[in-house]
Amino acid sequence: MKFKFSKWQGAGNDFVIVNGFEEKIEDYKQTAREICDRHFGVGADGLVLILPSDTADFQMRIFNSDGSEAEMCGNVTRCVARYVYETGLTASKKITLETKAGLIKPELILAEDGMIRTVRVDMGEPRLSRGQIPMTGNPAKQPINIPLQIADTAYSITCVSMGNPHCVIFVNDAAAIDLMATGSMIETNPLFPKKTNVEFVQVLAEDKIRMRVWERGAGITMACGTGACAAAVAAILNNKINRTTVVELDGGQLVIEWAGDNHVYMSGPAVEVFRGVYLNR
Repeated sequence: MKFKFSKWQGAGNDFVIVNGFEEKIEDYKQTAREICDRHFGVGADGLVLILPSDTADFQMRIFNSDGSEAEMCGNVTRCVARYVYETGLTASKKITLETKAGLIKPELILAEDGMIRTVRVDMGEPRLSRGQIPMTGNPAKQPINIPLQIADTAYSITCVSMGNPHCVIFVNDAAAIDLMATGSMIETNPLFPKKTNVEFVQVLAEDKIRMRVWERGAGITMACGTGACAAAVAAILNNKINRTTVVELDGGQLVIEWAGDNHVYMSGPAVEVFRGVYLNR
């Protein structure tokens, strides 16, 4: 199997993007596991296919590095928006993307020099009930500041879905958290029937938070766009920050706004790293 690809990153969250209009992949899940391997493949947090859509400008399918399919990813949404514009698949700076989490609307923002350095994405409305996230328990209840016992440690968690599930935990020092030791245990906890992403969040100011993430299906990553949105929403629900905030991640910064229309808007970078041809021998 041979196909062309483009490697992109958004705040350090990296992806292999493939134009599904031109390139053909036989097994998305197996290919994701192989191409995302950082020793024997290209290396990435996920494989992303751009495909035709009957309901949007494009369909976006996302496969994590373990081969599982994700409903949505905020960082790759920005990368895909810039990719389809700069490769000539569209001439529009406002794009609609069909995802398994619904319709997502990224917009390319031109800088004063005419270059695109920021992409703003309408991430839609956060889902706040147990049934929507999903979590076990009363489906109508909102899980805000509830207890979760993991091994010998008791956590207070707030859970949000941005089309995919997130478990947000506020801590005094995000840098001190052992993500490898705790992330996988929370991800696979029976409380989350479809597993969950896990964000450890330190509040720095009323308009700034620090976040580190364990991504469902990928493990430790340098950034997570939906996670940054979920972290901001959780912090607002707990009266910790304003409705617009900078989220500081291991790989950079995102600006998150939970606006008056109840939609969450995410702004941040999208950068092409290199292009190549993948040969599966």
